[in-house]
Amino acid sequence: MFDHCLYFNTVSLARQLERAWTEAFKPFDLTPSQAFTLRAVLRKPGMLLSELAETMKIARATATRAVDGLEARGLLQRRPSDRDRRESEVHPTGAALDLRDDLEAASAAMTTRFKGELGAERFRTFVDELKSIGTSLP
Repeated sequence: MFDHCLYFNTVSLARQLERAWTEAFKPFDLTPSQAFTLRAVLRKPGMLLSELAETMKIARATATRAVDGLEARGLLQRRPSDRDRRESEVHPTGAALDLRDDLEAASAAMTTRFKGELGAERFRTFVDELKSIGTSLP
């Protein structure tokens, strides 16, 4: 019935991926969106909220809520920015730095798993196509 429906098929895939990534980040008591937000800040400490939103491909308000939640858990902190006084920089705390290697290992394990299940070339091609389609749509 929905064989050619982009919405149905991408949402179905997203639900499957959400379950898998939820399981991967369960040991850290983080949702996938929290873990990816934290990983982004760990890779670029001091990024502005607008940069985080752009990196994560989410609205700035969504990025602000994500940082609020991770800040409440003691994993991120905001600091005034010298680059743009209207924005805050987002920095990882010591507790976040302690999680970095384990978060990266969990993510690498998931990527390895998916490459094994799909085949490395199919995986790479699919991710590249998703990124391309994402930039083509409004």
